Amino acid sequence: MRNKRLSREGRREALTGFLFASPWLVGFLVFGLVPILLSMYYSLCRYDVLRPPMFIGLENYRYLFTESSTFYKSIYNTLYYTVFRVPLVVLGSLLLAMLVERQRPGVNVVRTIYYLPSIVSGVALSVIWLWMYNPQHGLVNEGLRAIGIATPPLWLESETWSKPAMILMGLWSIGGGRMIVFIAGLNGIPRHLYESAEIDGAGWWVRFRHITIPQISSILFLLTITEIITSFQVFTEAYIMTNGGPVDSTLFYNLELYNKAFLDYEMGLASALAWILFVGTLLVTLFLFKVVGSRVYYEAAKPE
Repeated sequence: MRNKRLSREGRREALTGFLFASPWLVGFLVFGLVPILLSMYYSLCRYDVLRPPMFIGLENYRYLFTESSTFYKSIYNTLYYTVFRVPLVVLGSLLLAMLVERQRPGVNVVRTIYYLPSIVSGVALSVIWLWMYNPQHGLVNEGLRAIGIATPPLWLESETWSKPAMILMGLWSIGGGRMIVFIAGLNGIPRHLYESAEIDGAGWWVRFRHITIPQISSILFLLTITEIITSFQVFTEAYIMTNGGPVDSTLFYNLELYNKAFLDYEMGLASALAWILFVGTLLVTLFLFKVVGSRVYYEAAKPE
């Protein structure tokens, strides 16, 4: 009798839990799982919204890899952006964290100032930098002229300088959440490790290389992975500032996907692009876990 009562109570608790979780479950099914499955199907179809999708197998993928004039260009631009942006953003955030990790008078104000740029929306940030990169009257070129550079770059109007301009813009928010995570990691490193190294005569670089980096390697690894994924999905800046120009020099992968879907109305090609991005991101992540993940120090450090 008691077992039956416990069984009924268990079922009642399980039902209550499902009822509380049902809004999320319904939302996931309707706005998550179903669109994912539909996009997989549409990637195998010729679908232009105006007519029903027609199954064509792998034709969309064949076209992208063999005939598309912009597919490889968008991949190159995205990889270029990722390769240069990710190290600068991660190491820049680490440097800021090291500057403000210790409690000093006014350090909280400095931390707040470093964090503020990260709360600005992507659209607002793009508009601000669009003005700053103005070749004639922008703040960037006015500053370069002030230090003696008579003919500064045209930035967003130059095929050569457009991607570096996007990367430089990406450094605007190197503080933010990344800096906070690094501060937590740095504060978790046992102080006696640094004290022992100082007694042995180790300099700043030796302490940084052999103590700081190994102790926060898991954080470095995590942020590197997340920043790579973020860089693969860059879109807003290019859409607002350049629309992929000049000469497709800032045609990033997600912008190419957007153009196929909402300008050319080729939803089948856009879905194929989305799945290629998903698989590519997954493979890069698995590769990094395989090659780098085994060398990461995962033991949680306890602050003294």
